[in-house]
Parts: sequence; structure tokens; C-alpha cells
Amino acid sequence: MEENFTLAVTGQSLIKHDTRKLGSPEFDHVSTILRGADLAFTNFEGTIYGAHGGWPLKGFYFGSSKPFVLDALGEIGFRALSLSNNHSFDLGPSGILSTLEEVEKRGFLHAGIGRNKREASGPSTAAFGQRAVSMVAMDGGPGPDFMYAADGTDNRAERPGVNRLRLSRILEVDEAAFEKLQEIRDKAEYSALDFLMDNQPDDEPALGVMDMGIGRAIFQRSNRFKRTIRIDEDDLARNLQAIETAAKSGSLVIAYLHHHHWAADWLKSPDWISTFARQCIDAGATVFVSHGVPVLLPIEIYKGRPIFHSLGNFIFHTRSEISLWSRNEVWESVVGLCSFDRDNRLTSLKLHPVVIGGEEGLKDDALERRLVPHLATGAAAERILHRVAAESKEYGSRIAVVDGTGVFELA
Repeated sequence: MEENFTLAVTGQSLIKHDTRKLGSPEFDHVSTILRGADLAFTNFEGTIYGAHGGWPLKGFYFGSSKPFVLDALGEIGFRALSLSNNHSFDLGPSGILSTLEEVEKRGFLHAGIGRNKREASGPSTAAFGQRAVSMVAMDGGPGPDFMYAADGTDNRAERPGVNRLRLSRILEVDEAAFEKLQEIRDKAEYSALDFLMDNQPDDEPALGVMDMGIGRAIFQRSNRFKRTIRIDEDDLARNLQAIETAAKSGSLVIAYLHHHHWAADWLKSPDWISTFARQCIDAGATVFVSHGVPVLLPIEIYKGRPIFHSLGNFIFHTRSEISLWSRNEVWESVVGLCSFDRDNRLTSLKLHPVVIGGEEGLKDDALERRLVPHLATGAAAERILHRVAAESKEYGSRIAVVDGTGVFELA
């Protein structure tokens, strides 16, 4: 086995246009970095409209793409794709089947969706040179129960869908607030059956003795006010087992999570992400990567392995006039180059800052000028790198900015 293996990781790719036709020298610099790695990875944020057809299951935020976008991603340099996200099921089971068919036809390493729960859970494995690489990709929602893959039974056919990591939002409130909410619930004659119907039979969170459910919200009696996340124990065990299985085979293991359980200040990382990522590392993951919140969040090193709390966006073909996307941070990220030795231990980590559409793109929200990322230089590179360095410092990371590149100081 070769001494070092370099994995390039990027923000998510919500791609609808053929980037091969752009002829952008600035984008070529980014592609050169990706092609220079032994393997480049992104999250394909969408579903393929292909031979199996399908019907839109969403309104404004519906997103499907034609198969040529996979050729574009391959041309950029990507050979590994996570497929578990909130857009994976936008065409229903038909979209899942078309996406699998087209991705498999092109030979991508992929994970996160499947024809049934067993297949969606992974791990998926492929060889790159002499290195085996495995991937376990999860979606934490929130999403409807029917978008998640299910195995068949004697009485029910299997359901193509997404690999689930069920996350429940818990709203902690103090004693007085809890009793007031309980009084309101009781006066309105809201029953346990109402809560069951709100959450769907297969989506009902397990309530503890200190919990109360109203609608899709779970309130917990506490001595503070705080929003927290509870991870379903069965889903947690199943996904950690998949990671452990892959690690025991000797693979370099990518653990991936997509979720929309953002912090109130979505430029900050939710408390639970680091805890869950460390569980994945403890199970054997070589690297943990997450997307969902569309901004770059902290990067930490745990037991000599990198945790990317969120890599934001790499390609973001969506309506840019949405108020949420007005912040510059939505259009700024990094390409992370992670090098590992033969025992899958991190030997170096470098960050190449990128801006979708370049600095000019930040001044003009026209989508046609924000189709691909440019390598950031000068003041833009300093801005992006110093921000992620400052945020990552809270997790013990030391990142030096050297000639427009972020360089991790590894112990």
C-alpha cells in the first residue's frame, strides 16, 4: 500500500447546470486541486430525473437534475458521492432508483440511498489505487417518514429511500413553563392519540418520563431553556455498526451526515454535532464530513482524525434572491486536502479557500455569475481562512494561514 493517500473534501454540490460548458480559468484552478487528490468527495444535493421518472414531492424547494450533472461532477474530479440529503427523495422512490442507476453506471463510490434499508445503510466500498475506501452516509432530517428506506416484510414491499439517522428536537423548559404548557394541552383536550397522528405511526419519538409531546414538538422538564437533539438509539447503533464493519476490513472510512437541525445562530455549530462525530470516529471512521447548514463551520481533530462540522456549499444552483442566501458566508467555503498514512492516520490537512462566482459574484446575485467556485486569493482568502481558524480554535484546532492556504498544526 502506498505511504500516503490524499482525500479532497468539499461543500455540497446542488448542481443543475452543465459546468463543463463554462470555460472558466478560475474554476479550472479548483478542478486541478481536486484532480490532484487520490480521491475527491462531495455530497450530490439532489435527485436524478432519469429512466424511472417520478413526481415532484415538494413545492418551491423541489430539486431534480438530469443525468448530465453527474458527468459534470466527474469532469470536475469527483469520484465519491454521498447521496443522503433532504433532496434525495424529491422525485420519490422513482428518483432514488434513477439516481442509483445513473451513479452506478458511472462508477462513483456512493452511499446513503438504496433500494431498501439494508442497501441504504451501507457501507459501500471501492478501491482507489491500492487503498480501499468505504462510506457510510446518513440523513438526519427532519423529513417525512416515507422518504427513508425500508426493508420488505411478508406483508409489505421494500421501499427505496434514504439512510436515516432519526433526530428528535427536544425543547427544554423550566418547571413553570412545563406546567403551563401541560395546562394548555389539557384544556385544549390534546391527547396522546393527537400526538401520534401528528408524528405518523413510524415517526413517533420515544417519550421519556420528563417529556411532553405537543404537535411535532417534544418538551422536556428542565432547570433551563434550551433546544437539544436526541438521536434514535436503534439508528445510532445501526450506523455505527456499519462504520465499524468497514473499519475492521481495513478501509479508509468516510462517515457522512446531512441534517437541517441548525443552531439558532447558524454560523455556529450545534453542540451535538461534535459528540456524534466523535462517536463515528470511535467506531472507526477516518474522517467525518457534514453538510446541511449552507455555511462553513468549524473543523476539529479528534484522535488524529478530522471532523468537518459543515463544509457549506461548493456548487449552489439555487435562487440567490432568497433572504437566507444573502450572507456572503453562504458562497464561501474551502476545499480540504486530507493526507493519511498507510494506517489511515492523518499526516496533513490543508484548506484551499473558494468563493462561488469569485469576489465579483458576491457583488451580484445573478445565478449565471454564481455557477462555479473560484479559488479565493488575497483579502478574500484571508477572510475565509481567518474566520474558520477562529471558529475552529474553540475545538482545539490550530490553523496557520500561509500564502493564502490554511495549514493545520498537527500534534
